[in-house]
Amino acid sequence: MTGPGASTLRVTVAIPTFRRPERLGLLLDALPARLAEVPEVEVDVLVVDNDRDGSGERAIDGRALQVRYVREPTPGIAAVRNRVLDECGESDLIAFIDDDELPRPLWLASLLTTWRAHRSSAVMGRVISMFDDDDVDPWVIATGTFTRIPRPTGTQLEAAAAGNLLVDVAQVSSFGVRFDESLGLGGGEDTLFSRQLVARGGTIVYCAESEAEDYVVAERLTRSWAKQRAFSSGNSGAFTQLVLTDGPVERHVLRLRLLSGGLLRVAVGTSRLCAGRLIGHLRHDARGTRTHYRGRGMVAAVLGHRHEEYARTPQASP
Repeated sequence: MTGPGASTLRVTVAIPTFRRPERLGLLLDALPARLAEVPEVEVDVLVVDNDRDGSGERAIDGRALQVRYVREPTPGIAAVRNRVLDECGESDLIAFIDDDELPRPLWLASLLTTWRAHRSSAVMGRVISMFDDDDVDPWVIATGTFTRIPRPTGTQLEAAAAGNLLVDVAQVSSFGVRFDESLGLGGGEDTLFSRQLVARGGTIVYCAESEAEDYVVAERLTRSWAKQRAFSSGNSGAFTQLVLTDGPVERHVLRLRLLSGGLLRVAVGTSRLCAGRLIGHLRHDARGTRTHYRGRGMVAAVLGHRHEEYARTPQASP
């Protein structure tokens, strides 16, 4: 293994996948150009397939790019991400990118530049939503579901998503942080992972120059999906806070705070969406609806309901 002080770093580009062979193939086609931008680094590509039938393997066959392919039978993205950690013990850094994303120029090079400047435990890049459907419902866009606000490079973060994330293997190992597999089908496993990393002394910084395009399929551009997403976000966020809180008294206080906060969001969101519909204001309608459903998700978490956003059917995708 080459350590951070050595002349050559070993980086693994890690791609979790589940029943998206076409999107995975496009990502694999895009990677050689991105890897060529970091000639000073030893890079390997790892695909961890969560499909027992191995649908991702056909996206790899016949490509010139050398790919290490493994299957993870335990359902859920958390198990897949943990498998990545297990498979990359000899790597210095892991660059996570989702199977439905495409890296823009200097994607990996920018992550590495920021990591070298800060020696942080992780670096989070930008993810930019792109839509397959040109005729997107303006209401769905107005909810802000697909809006991710960029920050200046070097900004320290308390939490991070793993769609475009570089992690320092040695630091993550030393802090003893893993992805919580009980969250594998509910989402929020990356938020909990990153918050625990920071809580144990790690650091996460933002890299505005590293960009990956997230292609949003038509099935996710509906009002019902946006409502479900808001509910899931509120639910997983509240659940993560409860997991991170120690002590029965502290947890009881947090439950009361989350319950009151959730109920307040339901009330405020309902008022805003009703006003929006009354005066024909699309943004108020959409944002009010989102706030309403986030509040409901928080209340559900306090009452012990864990929403499994990625619960699987034979044709489901994560």
